[in-house]
Amino acid sequence: MSAPSMTLFHNPASPFVRKVRVLLAETGQQNRVALQLCMPTPVNPDVQLVNENPVGKIPALRLADGTVLHDSRVILDYLDHQHVGNPLIPRDGSARWRRLTLASMADAIMDAAVLVRYESALRPPEKHWAPWLDEQRNKIRRTLAELEADAIAELASHFDIAAISVACALGYLDFRHPDLHWRDANPQLAAWYAEVSQRPSMLETQPPV
Repeated sequence: MSAPSMTLFHNPASPFVRKVRVLLAETGQQNRVALQLCMPTPVNPDVQLVNENPVGKIPALRLADGTVLHDSRVILDYLDHQHVGNPLIPRDGSARWRRLTLASMADAIMDAAVLVRYESALRPPEKHWAPWLDEQRNKIRRTLAELEADAIAELASHFDIAAISVACALGYLDFRHPDLHWRDANPQLAAWYAEVSQRPSMLETQPPV
């Protein structure tokens, strides 16, 4: 087995990193990528990561030639062009835009959930902005409702970029925001997630307890 040719700057708690790791597993590319643990926060960037990626965000992927890609969507698109199986991101046509739109909705859930986590965990309680926190949670609820109403059949049809992204978003809600009880209002989404969460790629990338 050859040594990994790429390095993924990661943290196992990040849902954005998890999307990349799930795609790697689903496409059989895990052995091509070494994992470099990082612990960045909005107020305490990881020095090594900043040296590779001035934005200081994870995931970041260093390629064999030293080029560094960042933003999970860019990394996912790159990696989906590096395997020989069916693409997990449609290459063209209406399917491409629909699947990417569903993935974007999942990213919006993750964005809001991560922001709530930072606000709640890093800022002193007396500085919490309740209306702002409420609206982040409302963004999550609205997006889940849209997926519940209009996207179940599409998500169930293929475990691709859309399904991977939604599954990682739901996993993050379970991990950091169990108080949202997202399953109560979204039974179809809950049933779908109960199934896909048992895929080997999802089990292998679960965030730490």
